[in-house]
Amino acid sequence: MFAVVRTGGKQYRVAEGDKIVVEKLDGEAGDSVDLDDVLLAGEGSKLQSTDKLVVGAKIVAQAKGEKVTVFKKKRRHNYRRKRGHRQQHTILEIVSIGGKSSGKKPAAKKAETKSDDKKPAAKKAPAKKAAAKKSTKDAAPAKKAAAKETTAKKASKSPAKKAPAKKTEKK
Repeated sequence: MFAVVRTGGKQYRVAEGDKIVVEKLDGEAGDSVDLDDVLLAGEGSKLQSTDKLVVGAKIVAQAKGEKVTVFKKKRRHNYRRKRGHRQQHTILEIVSIGGKSSGKKPAAKKAETKSDDKKPAAKKAPAKKAAAKKSTKDAAPAKKAAAKETTAKKASKSPAKKAPAKKTEKK
């Protein structure tokens, strides 16, 4: 029996016993994961209904992919940037196709960190400090503006010396 499963924005054709490399999923080696987004299932030329169909998998390892080098250059401008990236992957072994869900679903770590209620509260505290800093910064430019006005008044009181006009002769 085979199934087409969608995870991490990609589709994989799997059968029992297959090992696949997918985008990073939560969990450690040995944990079981249920892939419930089954697009197609069947055996041979016969297709099966995918309603309530679940693909059970076991996490073999968490690994990183090959290094991808990103090189940017603008000729004749002395602009060069070289960066590297290694994508996080999870290696899965397909245990079963069909049956009921065990309750564990894959979830990306980014979605988990966004749902934490503690982090937004921590972000609000620095905002208050920033507001306090702004009030002190607003007071400083007002003093500078007053100082500029006094120097402008002094300059207007002092008599301005005019340079003698240059005489031009025509020939």
